[in-house]
Amino acid sequence: MDLFEYSSQKNADASRPLADRMRPTVLNEFIGQTHAVGEGTLIRNAIEQDRMFSMILWGPPGCGKTTLAGIFARQTRCHFVHFSAVLSGVKEIRSVIKDAKDQQSLFRKKTILFVDEIHRFNKAQQDAFLHHVESGLITLIGATTENPSFEVIPPLMSRCRLITLKPLSSNDITVIIESALKDKQRGLGQLNLAIDKDALAHLVRISDGDARTALNGLETTALLIAPSGNDSSDGKSSNITLQNIEGAMERKALLYDKSGEEHYNLISAFHKSLRGNDPDAAVYWLVRMLSAGEDPLYIARRMVRFASEDIGNADPNALGIALNAMEAFRFLGHPEGELTLSQAAIYLASAPKSNSIYVAHKKVKAVIDQHGALPVPLHIRNAPTALMSGLGYGKDYKYAHDYEGAYVPQNYLPERLEGRRFYLPSERGREKRIKGLLEKWRSFQEKKKTSKESKS
Repeated sequence: MDLFEYSSQKNADASRPLADRMRPTVLNEFIGQTHAVGEGTLIRNAIEQDRMFSMILWGPPGCGKTTLAGIFARQTRCHFVHFSAVLSGVKEIRSVIKDAKDQQSLFRKKTILFVDEIHRFNKAQQDAFLHHVESGLITLIGATTENPSFEVIPPLMSRCRLITLKPLSSNDITVIIESALKDKQRGLGQLNLAIDKDALAHLVRISDGDARTALNGLETTALLIAPSGNDSSDGKSSNITLQNIEGAMERKALLYDKSGEEHYNLISAFHKSLRGNDPDAAVYWLVRMLSAGEDPLYIARRMVRFASEDIGNADPNALGIALNAMEAFRFLGHPEGELTLSQAAIYLASAPKSNSIYVAHKKVKAVIDQHGALPVPLHIRNAPTALMSGLGYGKDYKYAHDYEGAYVPQNYLPERLEGRRFYLPSERGREKRIKGLLEKWRSFQEKKKTSKESKS
């Protein structure tokens, strides 16, 4: 390469987007996804031993799928082909297969075929390289943001390992941003930029686990501060402020601090809106929290608690709805999973309310604190041995199913607490029916008690 070619290449590299320039080239530079590529993992061992296997990388945008594929290419001795499912069809696949055969016969090299957005391939396109994956001619690495069980044909899925990648954590995104600011070769280090704490937090928050979004936002902001892109000659650093990030990203930072007052204000507003049967307010506060970067699973856990604390048996389905929403979010992630949380919030806000379970729980705790561990009545104790039977364990116990309506009056509480009522169902929702049944059964108990007293 002569001086002119070197200069041209250098200028070309400099014009590449920051997100592309900052891509790690070796596994030790890769940030995040330790569950998939950390020490002792299957992927790391495969790279180190140069024994790559076919796999599907499934994860959200910006989590490192393409970067990992590039690392596989650099750290193995395989021939690497980057293939776009959007731009290529069966004809291009056949060309890749021919090239792979040449690499194998002429150079004894295996071929790694990286298919970006593999979910965009139709069945015929996937079938075209199925046989060659099976024969070992090519090692397939597919990348997708969609659930592969729906988008990749079963025969191909069965020949690939599924590697699930997660959104990058806030700490991961922070490290990536700070590295880009310091790196003078590939990053923005020559510009001598610093970033304010609140600006960094906002950029991390709106990136939502997407490294590409974070670096694109950082680069756009840097261009606003230093439009020429020239190196800082005076050695003084320029500070990237929150206003700079907001201007570049066109997204205003919402007043929110996960550990501060506003966090508690918003979750309180959300909880009280659910309790107050206001689905409009509930979904508003929910989306406010999500937009500000609150952990969706924290909100989901609060809704699960709410389903028992404020609804309970007035609508027993509420607990299942809340739990299903939480699991659905874990499955879908951002942003699709947010809709499941909104559905649950609207359901909970619209459901009949009762705090009877919450009150009963508190009463029982208070009684236990007051009286300690009271003994179990003899008649409801288990009697697995003759000795226990001889001591009266299980004596006079009445098996409910032997009686009409599967109910027979008898005491199940410790003797000192006989007759105490902890659970007092409301007149709302399903609890109205529960209340009717309990009153019926309790009247039987009262009659039995009165009968005993009259006989004595």
